[in-house]
Amino acid sequence: MKMKSLMLGLLMSVSAVATVQAADLQIVLGDTGTGLQFLQGQVERYMAANPEDKVTIVPMPSSTSDQFGQYKLWLAAGNTDIDVYTTDVIWAPQLADHLTDLTEATKDIIGGYFPAIVESQTANGKLVALPSFTDAPALYYRKDLLEKYGKSVPKTWDELAATAKEIQDGERAAGNKDMWGFVWQGNAYEGLTCDALEWVKSSGGGQIVEPDGTISINNEKAAAAIDRAKGWVGTISPEGVLAYGEEESRGVWQLGNAVFMRNWPYAYGLGNGADSAVKDKFDVTTLPVGAEGDAPAATLGGWNLAVSKYSPDQDAAIRLVKFLSSPEEQKLRAIEQTNLPTLVATYDDPDVAAKAPIIPLWKDVFLNAVPRPSGPTGLKYNEVSSLFWSAVHDTLSGNGTGAENLELLEAKLTELKGDAW
Repeated sequence: MKMKSLMLGLLMSVSAVATVQAADLQIVLGDTGTGLQFLQGQVERYMAANPEDKVTIVPMPSSTSDQFGQYKLWLAAGNTDIDVYTTDVIWAPQLADHLTDLTEATKDIIGGYFPAIVESQTANGKLVALPSFTDAPALYYRKDLLEKYGKSVPKTWDELAATAKEIQDGERAAGNKDMWGFVWQGNAYEGLTCDALEWVKSSGGGQIVEPDGTISINNEKAAAAIDRAKGWVGTISPEGVLAYGEEESRGVWQLGNAVFMRNWPYAYGLGNGADSAVKDKFDVTTLPVGAEGDAPAATLGGWNLAVSKYSPDQDAAIRLVKFLSSPEEQKLRAIEQTNLPTLVATYDDPDVAAKAPIIPLWKDVFLNAVPRPSGPTGLKYNEVSSLFWSAVHDTLSGNGTGAENLELLEAKLTELKGDAW
């Protein structure tokens, strides 16, 4: 009888261990382009290598603002359903209290990542997200149309506007009534903060809030940069650009109905897809500047992988995060998605250079990357960004001038800051 009880106890223990080891994980992703499809392939590869785990993808809206709002609600409620979050580069300081410290779990691999990107995902000395891919936008241009009209790649925003208008008018006269000169992200969301920061910074107007915490946005150069962009709406950009995100811009561009586009690296591979009207007809360069002597600016982006502190399957969730950001997966992502790797060695991989030549070329763009002021503003960054993009959107929509709206913005930011960020 005792032996029978002992055997039963052992079987129950083995069953309990098996139950603990088997993990049912959920990862959330906001999709742009074919990101969801690529992640599905990653998940299938992970489950083949880790058959004890099941991974389900929870799709999110493509709007980063909507994603962040949902993340905050879930994490504030201590949601145990979501194990892994895909996080924007600016979110680490704001969500850090709800995320698992990955420092110890990644100590064997973290040395291969770009130190600056690792630093951006470190809050209070804790690594709260593992970098998956980095990002910086570029100016996409139709090299065939520039050649047709005898135009060079524009160096300043005014040159871009003039070239865009001439080619747009010429192509419309030739029969393409849907042609526009320039498409970008003008909707009132985080994407507009990125676009407008580039206009302002590349015109000598600062970074909204400087690294030392100084509110700098209310200045003549910043106001002029935003007013300049307002002049594009309805002339070289459709009125509807005020509701465009990344995908709406790409849609117009990929149909062959834009001369220039501001967008992230993911649009490069899609633009050269078999079903694209602009396949082999375009190239990329750094974004323009306000005037000669100004430096170009490209908003630093990128996505990372964070483990929820409330996940009941911590070990498995960390294992998934490390797999998704591994050298093999970053190489595939670079080749298939044209996303910029966060691992230094991947840039020197001959397969990447051969199959995705844009990756090495994007280094020039990446060297001009400018961070959003999430560092100095910390937990208040989301409010800072919302106030900024609202002021910009008001100006673009004709509700006040750049100077008027930036003066109001400065007052609101000063109140929000209080004694300190």
